[in-house]
Amino acid sequence: MPASIALIAHNTQKNDLIVLVKKYRSILSGYHLMAMDKTGQQIQEATGLKIEGLLSAARGGDLQIAARIVSGEMIGVIFLFDLLQANPQEPRIDSILRACTIHDVPLAINLATAESIIRGFARSRIAYLIFNPVAGQGNPDRDLASIHQTLKPQVHLHTIYTQPNVNPVEQAKEAIAAIQARETEENEDPGFIIASGGDGTVSAIASATIETGIPLGIIPRGTANAFCAALGIPMNLKSACETIAAGNTRMVDVARCNDIPMILLAGVGFEAGMVEKANRELKNHLGSLAYVLSAAQQLFDQEPFKATIEINGEIVEFQTVAVTVANAAPSTSLMAQGFGEVIPDDGLLDITILTTPQNGLQVNAFASLFASALVKTPSNREDLICLQASRLKITTDPPQKLVIDGEIFAANPVDIECIPKGLTIFTPLLTI
Repeated sequence: MPASIALIAHNTQKNDLIVLVKKYRSILSGYHLMAMDKTGQQIQEATGLKIEGLLSAARGGDLQIAARIVSGEMIGVIFLFDLLQANPQEPRIDSILRACTIHDVPLAINLATAESIIRGFARSRIAYLIFNPVAGQGNPDRDLASIHQTLKPQVHLHTIYTQPNVNPVEQAKEAIAAIQARETEENEDPGFIIASGGDGTVSAIASATIETGIPLGIIPRGTANAFCAALGIPMNLKSACETIAAGNTRMVDVARCNDIPMILLAGVGFEAGMVEKANRELKNHLGSLAYVLSAAQQLFDQEPFKATIEINGEIVEFQTVAVTVANAAPSTSLMAQGFGEVIPDDGLLDITILTTPQNGLQVNAFASLFASALVKTPSNREDLICLQASRLKITTDPPQKLVIDGEIFAANPVDIECIPKGLTIFTPLLTI
């Protein structure tokens, strides 16, 4: 559902409408524009803006606009009306006026009020909401309606649905291009991106916004919602929307793992096996408990391997069952908690290496990591090696599967580099 503006003019006012659209082209380019029949064609030819063509007035184009107002799509109507010269074949204002009045949609009927409305749009915030309808276990229609209801007073939303055959990264890039095209002196806030879904959706969309400076809002609707938990973003949908509406941003680190963007963590060994076992079917049935079950299973299935790590100019070798490298992670990501907490804006990656090959001792090590996360202090176990670096390289023997932000890859070696403050995120004013 795009944020739409209707452009209507009686015949004697069409030239004035075209001049108006030309004057405020950079502002109007951020919205979905529609006009009836020949009016739309003329505006499109004169300005280069994309205009959705509706029926002519004689065939009910004004009724189409009224229906779009009722549907909640329309954020404004510009209707340059000639009271003296109007004829029966031209658009009627009565149905549009009634729809705008009932649904609180601004209506301009002359150039002065039209310019006032457009300047108001320049001060409004535009957001491209990339919405995953299959994320989590909630009702997507109800969730989307709640998002619109909470944000609509302050934010004009363009809603983009993720699709099975379309990469959300590409959808995000298209939205970013539209925002960057609006970066002019007239636009106080050219726009931002909102990702609504699980960690996979969030990670994909965030990867497109790295180092663009464009803020990213997150509305969690997934199974774990680990990135939100790591940054203190509310898990409640309404509260997450209110966080975005408040407008407070924070710059956090990101990373690249074998040139793949990473906002959370990467792991070889235990972490990769756990994520692989927590498949979509299991998560649909058990929710976040799927990770608990898969972790318990992987704890006893994981075989030790040799890890050679190049870090801070040195090469070290370990016999291990898990190497986890975290940029940001909630306390529930136990294998990232060697230091007790992961600080998402310190310019460093936290590396936790579990060297104990015996399953019984692994249980004790995980218990120690859990305790470290609770009290936010480093673990002091000898079988847990904790390191920090801005870049490292991991080579495993035999080769191990790699997980990056919940996605499984086959890669050996693994090269990870931190990008300090590479991502701008809407967060609560006081984050944990």
